[in-house]
Amino acid sequence: MENNKFLLYGANGYTGRLIAGLAASYGLVPVLAGRNKKSIEALAKELDLDYRIFSLKDTRSLENSLLEVPLVLHAAGPFQFTSRLMIEACLKTNTHYLDITGEISVFEQAKRYDEKAKAAGLMIMPGVGFDVVPTDCMAKYLKEKLPDADHLKLAFASIGGMYSHGTSMTMAEGLGAGSAARIDGKITKQPLGKKGMWLDFGVKKMFVMTIPWGDVSTAYFTTGIPNIETYTAASPKTFKYLKWQKLYNWILRTSFVKDYVKNKIKQKPAGPTDEMREKAKSLIWGEVSNAAGQKVAARMVCPEGYTLTAISSLMICQKVLNDQFKIGYQTPAAVYGADLVMDIPNTTREDITA
Repeated sequence: MENNKFLLYGANGYTGRLIAGLAASYGLVPVLAGRNKKSIEALAKELDLDYRIFSLKDTRSLENSLLEVPLVLHAAGPFQFTSRLMIEACLKTNTHYLDITGEISVFEQAKRYDEKAKAAGLMIMPGVGFDVVPTDCMAKYLKEKLPDADHLKLAFASIGGMYSHGTSMTMAEGLGAGSAARIDGKITKQPLGKKGMWLDFGVKKMFVMTIPWGDVSTAYFTTGIPNIETYTAASPKTFKYLKWQKLYNWILRTSFVKDYVKNKIKQKPAGPTDEMREKAKSLIWGEVSNAAGQKVAARMVCPEGYTLTAISSLMICQKVLNDQFKIGYQTPAAVYGADLVMDIPNTTREDITA
């Protein structure tokens, strides 16, 4: 097998297209794949790349396509519906698995394949994009600064940009589901926005509230810190309204509401324009503390989220194809270190002094 070739499933999605377009600059050759024949064929013709058309439920076509490559980068979400089929096919075909999820349930599900992946000599690494590379690297960076830390807070925000259809659809699936944090080592359900605070990201001060970000799962694997909270920017007004969520969450969970929201999403642009992505920035903040009350904090400025995802996922593909991987279930910073994110252009990191 060629050591620069991989399968990119979901290549016709917003993020998949970004990854496909950038792959050549990393010396990589993706085989484009997905269900939509018309859009996959058009993209393959535009980029002069090979392609495959199949559904994940078409087990034979899926496995035959995986047998042609050493690695798949799975970019078709919502991953709670698609990741299991791809992972199980990878285990049958001896194919390394990467994806760009940020869903806690998907990380937890992937962990359950750890022993099988080790037996097969494969790596399973979900979350090789914005979800969760920069926050995972921040978690490991802070843990190395304060090795006995037992609490971790992570927050992210963006200036400019917008959500893609794929991200929005995943969010729609989670309507009314609440949030989660890790408490004493266990993932614990909580109301969305249970906590909120103002943070100085360096570039800008912003209000943030707790959400169910992937690091509730992954940062525990990477650092072993038993108490983890994840935050994102939100308006104080939204945070205020959330105190009434017990009254309306049941409505948000209905298929009627979810279908309505999904139809609205389909009417919007597929994602941010190239110009928007170029101007936008992602902001990351993290803080750890220990039983003695010591605290260490840092913040980062990174490229816009979808741009970062395209770059980080290709960087990790490149490493795996060059035999830089650990078998079993893994997280980005656990394998590649806290400075992995610093290899992404236009990324800066600074310690915060109290």
